[in-house]
Amino acid sequence: MASSSSESEYVTLVSGDGFEYIIPRSTACVSGTIRRMLEHSSKFSEGLTGRCVLENISGIVLEKVCEYFCYNEKNKNQTNVPDMDIPPELCLELLMAADYLDT
Repeated sequence: MASSSSESEYVTLVSGDGFEYIIPRSTACVSGTIRRMLEHSSKFSEGLTGRCVLENISGIVLEKVCEYFCYNEKNKNQTNVPDMDIPPELCLELLMAADYLDT
C-alpha cells in the first residue's frame, strides 16, 4: 500500500540547515533532480515520503529556489515576464543550486 504522502499534491523541501518549504509537487518538479527523487518507481525514499532533504543547499538559497519554482509556474505560458529580483550576493550559490537541481 502506498503512503498517503506519495499521493499528496504537495512536497516538502528541506535545506541543509533545517528550513522546510512546502510547495505544490507540480511546481517542485520543474527541477529534474527533484522530479526523479519523487518518482514512485524510484528507489529513493523521497518517492514514498514526499520529503526531499537537500543537504548542500542553505535555507536562504532554497527559499529563493522555491520562489523561482512558483514564479516559473505562475508565468510559464506568458510573454514579457519581468525578471525576478535576485540579490547579487546569492547569484553564485543560486547558479550552483540550479545546476544541482537540473533547473
